[in-house]
Amino acid sequence: MVPHLARACVGFLETSLSARNACVLLSQSCLFEEPDLTQRCWEVIDAQAELALRSEGFCDIDAQTLESILRRETLNAKEAAVFQAALSWAEAECQRRELAPTAENRRLALGKAVYLIRVPTMALEDFADGAAQSGVLTLAETNDIFLWYTAASKPELPFGTAPRRGLAPQRCHRFQSCAYRSNQWRYRGRCDSIQFAADKRVFVAGFGLYGSSCGSAEYNAKIELKRQGVSVAQRVTKYFSDGSSSTFTVAFDYPVQIEPDTFYTASVVLDGNELSYFGQEGVTEVQCGKVTFQFQCSSDSTNGTGVQGGQIPELVFYA
Repeated sequence: MVPHLARACVGFLETSLSARNACVLLSQSCLFEEPDLTQRCWEVIDAQAELALRSEGFCDIDAQTLESILRRETLNAKEAAVFQAALSWAEAECQRRELAPTAENRRLALGKAVYLIRVPTMALEDFADGAAQSGVLTLAETNDIFLWYTAASKPELPFGTAPRRGLAPQRCHRFQSCAYRSNQWRYRGRCDSIQFAADKRVFVAGFGLYGSSCGSAEYNAKIELKRQGVSVAQRVTKYFSDGSSSTFTVAFDYPVQIEPDTFYTASVVLDGNELSYFGQEGVTEVQCGKVTFQFQCSSDSTNGTGVQGGQIPELVFYA
């Protein structure tokens, strides 16, 4: 009866939306027929699927919302994580029904939704160590799935056998060319950094980085994203360069939600072959599909990287 108030509430929920509450808000947005909020929830759930599935709020959703999530083709999650989330939901549902959370009761709580989990698409090791020992699958189902993995003549299964499509990552490349110096690009533990902003909400999965210009080499990398000087994600890992001028994806543990029209700082500290590629002819604005990125120099950069040239040539993201 108060449409302005209703719109203000939806607007607030959209700005406070995160992987932590996306599943609960999805359920509510469907109940109150708010399609814009529903779409925003799906964007978060798809891009940050494993975080959303592990959230406490996931266990509070209704059975219809559970089924819609389990059907989702674009979930960016391993199927083992989907299965574990469904078990957690089933345990919570047993408590709501005042049933002991036995394997039999969890299967009862899941009902036909269990067949929406694409169990055969798990890695064999994940299936053997997880789903096969959960007690939720029948012995006949477990046996048939093992045969599906190993036998030449595969049995018919009630579970989906095609992997989820997931989301296709996009790449924002900020340099028009790359090169290498005969006197090397020296790292020495110093930070290469750049600031960026997007005009729409996106999810940064990681960076595309250059590698060695003189044959294959391994690099140690510490990648980090900051907002207003506060770290929102970081990861220390290794990546292998094959000696080409291609970029090599180094990903965070989970995609990071980037708010529109807000500057973030992307940083990397590299340790490896110092005869490496670097970017040239950098631009301050890049259009990637429907998203426009802006770049500016960062005061965190202590190794020569800036808008015009240097490292961190690509942002890998989901839009």
